[in-house]
Amino acid sequence: MHAATLVALLASSAALAQDTRSQYLQLFDSTGDGRVSEAEYLAYMTRSFQNMDSNGDGTIEAGELPGGRGRPITLIDFQDNLRSQFHKLDRNRDGYLNARELTAPPR
Repeated sequence: MHAATLVALLASSAALAQDTRSQYLQLFDSTGDGRVSEAEYLAYMTRSFQNMDSNGDGTIEAGELPGGRGRPITLIDFQDNLRSQFHKLDRNRDGYLNARELTAPPR
């Protein structure tokens, strides 16, 4: 492969990855400021809990989990875990997630 072609492919891949990260960030960023606060992160991620909590009692029971097995989890425990994840992702410790931090694998 010609070096110029390789450089163009790498640049295109990097641009696509950045665009994908930006689109993902927009799902969380309810204020449109280009960053995700802890409150925005919790609000977005809590939707999945609410979708699984079919009886709306604030606890996901084994029967509400995929496969129908597992330990129950309360909304409070779920959100505590999310807060911990948020702070692990916030690598620059500014209290917000940028697109790169939001899509980085947790440590």
